[in-house]
Amino acid sequence: MALLDQQGTSAPATGIPPAAAARDPRESMTVLPGFLQFPLTILTGKALPGQRSPGWTPTFHLVTATVSMAAGVLVSTLAYVLGGPFLLLLAAGWAVTLHGMRNLRMMIYHQCSHRNMYRRREPDRAIGHAVSSLLIIQNFQRYSREHVSDHHALDHMTLKDPTVQAFLVSLGLHPGMTRRRMWRRLLAKLVFPRFHFAFAVSRVRSFWSESARTEKVAAVTLYGTLALVTAATGTWPALLVVWFVPLVPLFQVSNTLRLCVKHTFPEPGLEDRRSRAYFASLTNAIFLGDPAPAPQMPAGRRALAWMRWILRLLFVHAPSRYLVLTGDTVVHDFHHRHPRAADWPNYVFARQEDAERLAPEQPPYHEVWGLVPAISHVFDSLAAADPEEFDVDRLRSVSKRELFAAFDD
Repeated sequence: MALLDQQGTSAPATGIPPAAAARDPRESMTVLPGFLQFPLTILTGKALPGQRSPGWTPTFHLVTATVSMAAGVLVSTLAYVLGGPFLLLLAAGWAVTLHGMRNLRMMIYHQCSHRNMYRRREPDRAIGHAVSSLLIIQNFQRYSREHVSDHHALDHMTLKDPTVQAFLVSLGLHPGMTRRRMWRRLLAKLVFPRFHFAFAVSRVRSFWSESARTEKVAAVTLYGTLALVTAATGTWPALLVVWFVPLVPLFQVSNTLRLCVKHTFPEPGLEDRRSRAYFASLTNAIFLGDPAPAPQMPAGRRALAWMRWILRLLFVHAPSRYLVLTGDTVVHDFHHRHPRAADWPNYVFARQEDAERLAPEQPPYHEVWGLVPAISHVFDSLAAADPEEFDVDRLRSVSKRELFAAFDD
């Protein structure tokens, strides 16, 4: 859809219809009944002005992510055991499992790395170790160090930033490529077994290298026990189907798509690389949804427009929110402005409140509506980026990280 500033004025970017550009998609949805407004806020990722937060806590997000993962495993297990037509439930089980995994990784693990989960070193580190051991991702110590030093500092969106490395090396995208070519390369990698194999191997390597003894012991105990039990009982195919399908290929697809919307590349020739306005310009909120059909439309066209709006909400935007832009990833721009915000559990509402309080001298928030337009927006920024600044040959000479480790940023 479009890139908009917080006041709803259109900014130069991605294919919004001119008639819809003047309308804020979220506020256009207020024509719907009041009881739908809170669910729409959570689904779109954008709160209405003045909308009150539910008072969520870190524990709430930790419990719901864990319960989601467990519920998904239960549904998938039942589908596998019952067989026949019940195998269709595997897709639902995988989706719920993946949602829990991604919330553990993108929200819980991320906040722990900033020592912002419970704001105490020991519990945050213990949770971080548990998550990395369960999901086999970059170990907590190394992730915390690289994420804060390379991604939340002056090296943000430079060759030292893991996000940039992932684009240039792992995805093979570079300045000068067309948006269409970038999309073709991305989609090809998402279905290419070699890509997923390399990604999985790198996850194991980046987990094992420098991981704490507790992380190693937990992972070996958990997966060693699972391997022994399933081998002894002959249920190892169930383990592969129920757990490893969402853990490996589905997790990696979600991870890659999420990577492609995180940050835009800086414009070539910019002299300002240190101001708050510059860093704010590199991150957009990614909201999901379309403007509600205008009430002035003729009745027949309006009915068709509402049907299309509902279908896109259910089958395009809801899956994008549930499986890719999980948790607080929709408002990653708020995190980069306030990485230690105490109210991060109420991320959607905290971002809206902060946007409403902005002083005139503070840089405005920006937003992109829709997962596909958001990826295209990032691709366009990379296409226009300085080819000398983002020369992959320079990157290979300085980067010693394992391939794909940067995807865990």
